[in-house]
Amino acid sequence: MDSALSDPHNGSAEVGGPANGTTRPPSTPEGIALAYGSLLLMALLPIFFGALRSVRCARGKNASDMPETITSRDAARFPIIASCTLLGLYLFFKIFSQEYINLLLSMYFFVLGILALSHTISPFMNKFFPANFPNRQYQLLFTQGSGENKEEIINYEFDTKDLVCLGLSSVVGVWYLLRKHWIANNLFGLAFSLNGVELLHLNNVSTGCILLGGLFIYDVFWVFGTNVMVTVARSFEAPIKLVFPQDLLEKGLEADNFAMLGLGDIVIPGIFIALLLRFDISLKKNTHTYFYTSFAAYIFGLGLTIFIMHIFKHAQPALLYLVPACIGFPVLVALAKGEVTEMFSYEESNPKDPAAATESKEGTEASTSKGLEKKEK
Repeated sequence: MDSALSDPHNGSAEVGGPANGTTRPPSTPEGIALAYGSLLLMALLPIFFGALRSVRCARGKNASDMPETITSRDAARFPIIASCTLLGLYLFFKIFSQEYINLLLSMYFFVLGILALSHTISPFMNKFFPANFPNRQYQLLFTQGSGENKEEIINYEFDTKDLVCLGLSSVVGVWYLLRKHWIANNLFGLAFSLNGVELLHLNNVSTGCILLGGLFIYDVFWVFGTNVMVTVARSFEAPIKLVFPQDLLEKGLEADNFAMLGLGDIVIPGIFIALLLRFDISLKKNTHTYFYTSFAAYIFGLGLTIFIMHIFKHAQPALLYLVPACIGFPVLVALAKGEVTEMFSYEESNPKDPAAATESKEGTEASTSKGLEKKEK
């Protein structure tokens, strides 16, 4: 998982370019400001809209629309799994040909990117279809076993509108596969980020603190302690990062001097911010105080990351600045409002877990029964 914010250092030799001492011309201040501002805006969009969509995604009919709930055990293991994956990719790039690895990864992300982008644009595209559009319903069903032992592997419902969105997304996919253009990369990257924030749910605030705290250490170690993360980020030709050229004003759409932001710096804080939005709604006060506070904290943290990176001209672990801001600001607000207990006691069950659903149902029935008993008394 790439989670570093970096730029190619003005005037340095081009990564992957000829080793003949040629250097890029320094980027202009206007170009740098445009690149950093665009990265910040692109990071905010999937967090904001993904958080809003996360509130509704649990009500979806398709199994693919249901959220995956991250528990405290998952959160504790995640930095270890991410470290092993990152180190494995680094060794692969060192041992095997970078060209063939990126070819395989391109095909993999080509398929994933089309599906993610189609799911992202579907709600927006529905507004453009005419009322008399012939919309037919379809179902993709794969099962295992037979009779009472039959188990659903895939149960996906879609319609003609979804197929149109899939076709449009495929055009972007082919463009990315053939050209590796930075705009196509960003379209896929934004889709991955929005889907991550929408469909990955933390079960409570404590789990969010464990996840962010573990990845805080992970990010700092792999960026400051080694060159592994920056090397993988620059070698990995896949939409796992958002990029924006610093020389766009000089070269137009063919610019190639990129600043980059890992999707981990968007999705990880984003799922925590989305959790706080759902907590706001659970308070039933018609305010989104914690969501807006954490959203402002994210802007502050990412802005500070960009500032430090620009001053020291070195790749920065963005979670070093984002984690304290995204956790600290909402906790301070909760302390001021006297709602710390409510914040840390807020719990979300996994809608895909029958046991959790049963426990929730039993808890509801028990509380209802107690309420009736009190009423009778």
